[in-house]
Amino acid sequence: MQHNPSFASPLSENIPAGGTPDARDRYVQALTNKVAALNAKYRHHSATDVIAGALSQAGAIALVSSFGAESVALLHLVSVTDNTTPVIFIDTELLFTQTLVYQQEIAEKLGLRNVRILRSTDAQVIDPDRTLHKSNPDACCTLRKTRPLSTALSGFDGWITGRKRFQSGSRAALEFFEVEDTTGRIKINPLAHWGAQDVRTYMDENRLPRHPLVAQGYPSIGCAPCTSPVTAGEDPRAGRWRDQPKEECGIHLVNGKMVRTGATT
Repeated sequence: MQHNPSFASPLSENIPAGGTPDARDRYVQALTNKVAALNAKYRHHSATDVIAGALSQAGAIALVSSFGAESVALLHLVSVTDNTTPVIFIDTELLFTQTLVYQQEIAEKLGLRNVRILRSTDAQVIDPDRTLHKSNPDACCTLRKTRPLSTALSGFDGWITGRKRFQSGSRAALEFFEVEDTTGRIKINPLAHWGAQDVRTYMDENRLPRHPLVAQGYPSIGCAPCTSPVTAGEDPRAGRWRDQPKEECGIHLVNGKMVRTGATT
């Protein structure tokens, strides 16, 4: 699928070194106008239409996937739209073995032809014994997930996420297209209007394989040391960083601050 060259590159790459604040403001305003136009055009369209529109009209786009509990629905939608779309998977090297096996199974089953598996280049030096998550989980997420993702997205104009309105109050007005103010990239949320039952129904109707840990009580799946099973009645993300104030790995930011946003996909 051809990318539209009229859409600008990410903010940090689009404005020359020494660019004025006015230049930055003009770029952000132009990007905001483009996102508003995309939202107006696709407001009443399906997730598939949003994905197709993003790939053809929003520049160079990647899907970022954790291959977690609900990821397969969005991965399937992208695969039937354009299976050459770059899919970025961050292997923190602390993931469950089941997640690594599931990632390979799903990529093969869906015919995803451009899966990019990224790992931290500094982890062996900074956290050689893999215990940083015990003393500083935020630093561990930055080292093993947030920083590698930032590097992986370099050169892309935007990225597709699995965020949905029902996941939190802060997402109640989530749009299909957003401007990520910290980078100047477009963030695409094709499943913004889907509910939890919509995801399950889609997976059932398309006979998509479940992550094996879901049946063992893991409705939200992250790194093995920081994820525990969830009991009936608990919030689906209660098993992430249990008994700690931490609620987010740092991938999704609002006004420059980490917020509870759920899984990437």
